[in-house]
Amino acid sequence: MSAPALGAGSITGVFVRLKLSLLRNGMRQSSGKSAAFVGSLVLAVLVGALGLLAMVALRQSAYGPDAGVVLTVMIAVGWLFLPLFIGVDETLDPGRLAMLPLRPRPLLVAQLASGLVGGGPLFTLLLLVGAAVVAVNGTAAALVAVLAVPLTLLFCVTLSRAVATANARLLTSRRGRDLAVLSGLVVAFGLQGLNLGLSQLADEDGSLAPVGTMADVLRWFPPGTAVQAVGLADEGSIGLAVLALAGTAAGWLLLLAWWQRVLTALLTTPDQSTLQPPGEAGGVRAGRERGLAGWLPTGRTGTVMLRVLRYAWRDPKAKMSWATSLGMGLLLPVIFGVQGEGSVYLSCWAAGLLGLLMYNQFGGDYSGFWLVTQTISSPRDAFVELRARTLVICLLGTPLLLVVVVGTAALFDDWAALPTGLGVCAALFGSLMAAGALATAWFPYSIPQEGAMKNVAPGQSGLAWGGILAGMLVGGVLTLPVLLLAFALRDGSSGWLLVPVGVVWGFALCWAGLWVAARRVANRLPEILAAVSKG
Repeated sequence: MSAPALGAGSITGVFVRLKLSLLRNGMRQSSGKSAAFVGSLVLAVLVGALGLLAMVALRQSAYGPDAGVVLTVMIAVGWLFLPLFIGVDETLDPGRLAMLPLRPRPLLVAQLASGLVGGGPLFTLLLLVGAAVVAVNGTAAALVAVLAVPLTLLFCVTLSRAVATANARLLTSRRGRDLAVLSGLVVAFGLQGLNLGLSQLADEDGSLAPVGTMADVLRWFPPGTAVQAVGLADEGSIGLAVLALAGTAAGWLLLLAWWQRVLTALLTTPDQSTLQPPGEAGGVRAGRERGLAGWLPTGRTGTVMLRVLRYAWRDPKAKMSWATSLGMGLLLPVIFGVQGEGSVYLSCWAAGLLGLLMYNQFGGDYSGFWLVTQTISSPRDAFVELRARTLVICLLGTPLLLVVVVGTAALFDDWAALPTGLGVCAALFGSLMAAGALATAWFPYSIPQEGAMKNVAPGQSGLAWGGILAGMLVGGVLTLPVLLLAFALRDGSSGWLLVPVGVVWGFALCWAGLWVAARRVANRLPEILAAVSKG
């Protein structure tokens, strides 16, 4: 006889208590996690209260209601991407719920109720109250705000939980963890783009006119229509206020319907990712490896390069480092150029960020560096190991550096400085690669595998920062001769001579740095292994 299905009322309390238990047990793991949870909760309340006060201060501004609309939509966008940052908790994992006698509709209500527990909903509630209060000047608007605020909060939580449920199997996999790491970079790049867009729209007097321009578009989309309803009610347009409020309610109901459909499918269908034919999958993988390895050098160099490329693609932290260097190398020259006077020499940011990839080459191997030590028996072996890692950075970084320099010259119409820019960037890139090789040999440190934001093992922060700062200083000093030559040739047609000079200088410095670092690595393998294995 099958177990009876539980109703919504009986399991909602269970899920709320489960969410509270998860929070409580998470704090009990260590005093550090308890302090982090309490600190984050206090910070959420403080920031939310400050946001509420800031919106109240805009009540006398003509753009106050528009700011409330924009803030509401931005909050909804934040809830949309929330699962990508923090993953999903056990109350949303269908793998833990499929075997329980739960029907989709009661389960949906219970998950929604558990989603309203925590610091995030409290922070959102404070901001939404501010977004609604800014447009309240009468009784009708106050009544509409009483309905709009909880409706908008339900819309945001439902949006986040529906997206998390639809991607639950992805977010609990290795690819999902990679996505959680990279999503922070995507949002950071997006915020920089938004900042540039607002700076172009902003008036010279610093008014909130750009907010009004954005609100003209966002007020027609849920949940912006709910806050817009408050303003319409304050103006006396009760009928339009009801329609605007109904727009957000309709959007919420559509989200609930989609969420229920996705939840039903997840509870009744197997995970297809585990049902791939093993022969076909293995054949494709092997073919890809043969195709990639065919383009790489033979022997130890090609083997090390292939291993580093795999780490860069599969390891979340290695992927984050590569994405940060490549993405910010492209973005920073544009940001600084748009905000002020720009020149080709802004492309040195790209060379600097690419050079940072060479620092602490063995830290990402963690205890797996033990396997590397078994293959190094002489300075020559260490040199080949470091050279192969350097070639990977050059393979991916050199085309990017060329694009950044040429693109910066085109952006600022500074073609006369293009040759000197190429020479200086080549020299800086080579000098930083040399400094990075030396820092790898003299200042190794461990990169913990757990924790997305923890990139240095406890007790090694000073070692990490010291190596990076010393390497940047050494790299700058080594680039100084080429930089002085660039200033001497910047006005003449002989500036193109700096291109081969910079390339040869950077190559020579990189080769010398690898040669010196290889001897240090070969003589200090046990110490390096101990340093990179701390966690």
